[in-house]
Parts: sequence; structure tokens; C-alpha cells
Amino acid sequence: MPSQVLSEQSLGAQAFVTLLRAHSAVTRQLNAQLNADHGLTISDFEVLLRLARAPDRRMRRVDIAQEVLLTASGITRLLDGLERAGYVERDSCDSDRRVVYAVLTDDGLAKLRAAASSHFGQVDELFGGRYDERELTELSGLLARLDGAEPEPCEVPD
Repeated sequence: MPSQVLSEQSLGAQAFVTLLRAHSAVTRQLNAQLNADHGLTISDFEVLLRLARAPDRRMRRVDIAQEVLLTASGITRLLDGLERAGYVERDSCDSDRRVVYAVLTDDGLAKLRAAASSHFGQVDELFGGRYDERELTELSGLLARLDGAEPEPCEVPD
């Protein structure tokens, strides 16, 4: 292999490892703050946010698992905890008994709104303390190219 190819692979691998380490550090810090302030994990928060954005505040459980990268048993444990807290309810599908929905309750939406104001503030503080506006715009664009998606808005729908 030419040295240029090895160098490019090495830079790609280095960028990937740096991304993983940064993700781990940021997730650990924000998860601890979110849990201390609101009793939610980042995964709980993400599921509540996805449900809030979904039509009728409901999604198939299997679709949630796929979107937040959890196994079937992992999403079951997470949703069971949110159900016990009253933030999510189960609902069945009239046309297919195999399909089970998770539905965001009014209490779940209220919890999400309360958590979002402080959580997004902490995210802004964490990133804004390390990067200026131009760098954040560039970083967001660079990361979005990895999955081809546009950055999503960070507000909770009404």
C-alpha cells in the first residue's frame, strides 16, 4: 500500500478514536447532570424527545430501539422505567397484535420540557465554553456529513 493511503487511514482512524473518546466524555458528564437534576438518563431524554416529535406522540417500540441504537431487551428496560414513572404508556395496534406502541403521556411531556431547558443549557455551556460560533457551525456540519442528515432542532415541540 502506498504511504499516502496508510496516512489517510491513520488520520481517519485517529479522527474516529477522538470522536469516540469525546462522545464518551461528553455523554458521561451530561448524563450525570441530567440524572442529578431530573432523574433521567440521556437515553431516557432522547426517547422522550423522539416521542414528543412523533405524530400523536407515539412510536412503535421497535422503531424507537432502532433510532436510539438499543437492543430489544434494552429498549424494553428503558421503556419499563419510563412507564413506571408515568412518562410513557403502552398501546396496542388495532390491526396487528404483534405491534406495541410507546406513547408519551402529558406527564412525560412536562418532564421532558422541564429537563430540556436545563439540559440544553448545559450542552450550550459545555460546547460554547470550548468552541466559538464559527467552530460550532463547522463542527455540526462536519458531523452531519457522517450520517447525511441535517442537524435537528433542539427544542421540544408544543
